[in-house]
Amino acid sequence: MAINIKNIFLKTVKYLGIVWGSILVIMLLTPLIFSDTIKEEVKKYANTKLEGELNYGDANLSFFKHFPSLTLTLNDVNLNGSTPFEKEKFVSAKEIAFGINVTSLLFGKAIDIDQIILIEANINVKVDKNGQANYNVYKASEEATKENDDESSTALQLEKIEILNSKVVYDDQSTAIHLDLFDFNYTGKGDLSSDLFDLYSKVAISKMNFIYENEPYLMNKKVEGDLITRVNVNSLSFVFEENNLNINKLLVDFKGKFDFLKDGYNIDFNIKSNDSELYDLINAFPPKFITWLEKTDVKGKTDLLLTLKGKYIASQKIAPDLHLDLKIKDGFVNYNKSNFPVSNLNLDFSAKLQSLDPNQLLLDVNGISLNIEKEYLKAKWHSKGVENIEMNGELYSFIDLEKLNNALGIPNLTVKGLLTGKGTMNGTYNAKTNSFPIADIAIDLKNGFIQTEYYPNPITNINCNATIKNQKGSIDDLKVKLQPASFTFEQEPFTVEANLENFKDLSYDVKAKGVLNISKIYKVFSQKGLDVDGYIKTDLALKGKQSDAEKGNYSKLNSKGTLEIRNIAVATNYLPKKFLIKEGIFKFNQDKMSFNTFIASYSQSDFKLNGYLKNVFNFLSPRKGTLKGAFTLQSKYINADEFMSSRATTTATVNSTKENPAKSTTSTGVIIIPKNLDLQFKAIAQKVDFQELHLSKANGDLKMKNGKLYLQNTNFDLIGCQVGMNGLYESLTTKKALFEYQIKATDFDIKRAYKEVKIFREMASAAEKAQGIVSLDYKLKGRLNVNMEPVFPSLVGNGILSVKDIKLYGMKMFTVVGSQTNNDKMKNPELSKVDIKSSIKNNIITIERFKFKFAGFRPRIEGTTSLDGRLNLKMRLGLPPLGIIGIPITVTGNKDNPIIKVGKETKDLEETEDKEIE
Repeated sequence: MAINIKNIFLKTVKYLGIVWGSILVIMLLTPLIFSDTIKEEVKKYANTKLEGELNYGDANLSFFKHFPSLTLTLNDVNLNGSTPFEKEKFVSAKEIAFGINVTSLLFGKAIDIDQIILIEANINVKVDKNGQANYNVYKASEEATKENDDESSTALQLEKIEILNSKVVYDDQSTAIHLDLFDFNYTGKGDLSSDLFDLYSKVAISKMNFIYENEPYLMNKKVEGDLITRVNVNSLSFVFEENNLNINKLLVDFKGKFDFLKDGYNIDFNIKSNDSELYDLINAFPPKFITWLEKTDVKGKTDLLLTLKGKYIASQKIAPDLHLDLKIKDGFVNYNKSNFPVSNLNLDFSAKLQSLDPNQLLLDVNGISLNIEKEYLKAKWHSKGVENIEMNGELYSFIDLEKLNNALGIPNLTVKGLLTGKGTMNGTYNAKTNSFPIADIAIDLKNGFIQTEYYPNPITNINCNATIKNQKGSIDDLKVKLQPASFTFEQEPFTVEANLENFKDLSYDVKAKGVLNISKIYKVFSQKGLDVDGYIKTDLALKGKQSDAEKGNYSKLNSKGTLEIRNIAVATNYLPKKFLIKEGIFKFNQDKMSFNTFIASYSQSDFKLNGYLKNVFNFLSPRKGTLKGAFTLQSKYINADEFMSSRATTTATVNSTKENPAKSTTSTGVIIIPKNLDLQFKAIAQKVDFQELHLSKANGDLKMKNGKLYLQNTNFDLIGCQVGMNGLYESLTTKKALFEYQIKATDFDIKRAYKEVKIFREMASAAEKAQGIVSLDYKLKGRLNVNMEPVFPSLVGNGILSVKDIKLYGMKMFTVVGSQTNNDKMKNPELSKVDIKSSIKNNIITIERFKFKFAGFRPRIEGTTSLDGRLNLKMRLGLPPLGIIGIPITVTGNKDNPIIKVGKETKDLEETEDKEIE
């Protein structure tokens, strides 16, 4: 019996050894037998299926690399991206292994790849500003599929994807999203070869960084999760059915859908975290909160809901809707073991952002409250809309700001003071309908103190007693009082008291006294200082009523005092650059603001003003009344081009690439004249540059009124001659303006005018080779385009060009006439004491009949030319001696190729009517 058992055991071991030995031999021989076939098939498959360039070092086939699978391993792999990133790496990896289905290898017609394993890979996903991505490397067209069926015996029948110890970078410039995943480990299982399948995934990330618009939100976060994703390969659609993620210790439930569109995405994300610890939520915040959290005792529960739903198509400016709900319950915060911790912290916050448009923000703070011992802060807020803003809010506070600051541990900030507040606000603000919410708000801050890390000295003795009241819900019932507001900074006290009522017909009583060191005050709140080191010194008392200022009832106003400012940069919507007031001393008397000394600069331009302004307070009020004044302006140099508005625009196309990028251009805008200005200037400027015109010794009267600029009795030197001009300019929009002017220039050099004056070259192109002295007396009006250039079809005018002594060299018209009449002198005629009358309309210059004599001939010319050089002229060449006998000649064609014929028949030039383009 014992012998039989022993024999059976030995035979079993023997047969098992034979079987395992055979399997081992097969596993050793199979790679050797099929190695070249598999490598060739995989290479052929890659070449037919991949758009991007694939390179790798050596390749080996083995059962033992990723036992028990038979795997083809490619070492040192680099795969480039799709257009427009075809020259940049999409995937690089130490190893990429392809699992081979052994059954298909031995018995099938095709070699099936059922696993892909990436080891120590760098995956760089890029999307440019136009939504073009680098990951479209897989050919999926029907033609490519048919060719592959015919030529290749390799197919993807994936059931598993593994990514080990890798790094993933996602950089999407169209959405300003950047994502880094370090030590990325991923396993995905499912029938990946099907068009529709469920992908079961497990992910572990040691460090995750999430950056939006260059602002870090999640940094160095550990992420783990189990995910179930339904994938539709045909429509490139992903449905996130069940996804449980841990961000550090915060448990997040993520569900949703993500579809790839032709030029963007369709998104439906739902991120939820219920009944989580407040500590874990803050621990998932941006990195600046983490250092704070290490020293802070935080307790409480939170609920979080974040949804993002809709299409994102950058080229069409379509964006999804964002909705955020955050609740904090029974919170407790104590920074650095403060003696006065924050308790009973509760927050119910909701925000909605339609189409990711900040102008459509809906905010709901259904409640925020906290306690520090018996002190409290409670508030509610609701707002909706932009132009027609719905507001509903409440505020109740009695709290020591120093205790609150210590308990919260706000970094690099020291705040003190007792804040008492009580108020309600309910209604709609609409400037056009003069509506304002019903309000009853009172705020009192005593012994305030602010110090930051940016400036060594604090702002102290801050006291503010402010009330806002409105019982009827209209702007004429609004009352605002400051009694008073004061502070001390750098040992300089500043106080302002104000009583403002009826903002429809503003009644004001304002007193201000003290020094504001603008640059240093700004440094208290920011690391960056102002562009200039400026200050404002005031001692003012302003009292009156807006309607009295408008009607000129100055006896009812009581305004006096001085305002001194130095080195202050002023920004305004009307100008593209900052206006620098180097020195300004102003005195107030009733409604008059006198400029005793005002020195300013604007980029290259400089100004010195003396004069006065009236109706200043009315101008600065919400109703923006008309500012009146009169000045003497002196300048060494004015560059008028710098006053034009500038807007950068990008012309993007879907097919833009590195070789054919989206074009970025900068368009300018016309000079804007505000309609609420009524100003007069007596101007003297030594030099003025405008649109390639270089004026010197300019002087004249300038007036701004009702959005129009008038030039009266203006004189200047241009190209060595005296020019007199009267003009009118009106800006209609930022892209369009009207102008009209009358110009008189005496005895100017026509050759120099052609060389130095751009508009003369464009309107009198025939003068290119002329020499001599002429005078001009002309009226012209028309429209200017976005670049302050005249729109030729809009020009209307008339006037006289007086020829004193001029020689015409090489003009083709006279050259051809001279050739056909066999008279060389006719080729280069000389004119003197000739008045040429003309008019302009619809792009056509009509020249009235004029005569001149030279070399015994008596030519007579009349007709039309166009501003683009077309000709339709009639000419009678009176023959010597008295011109009684003449030859009729017509000149057509254009200035570069005139057609000269003997006869009288001509064809009218086609006019170009002015069609305004908005």
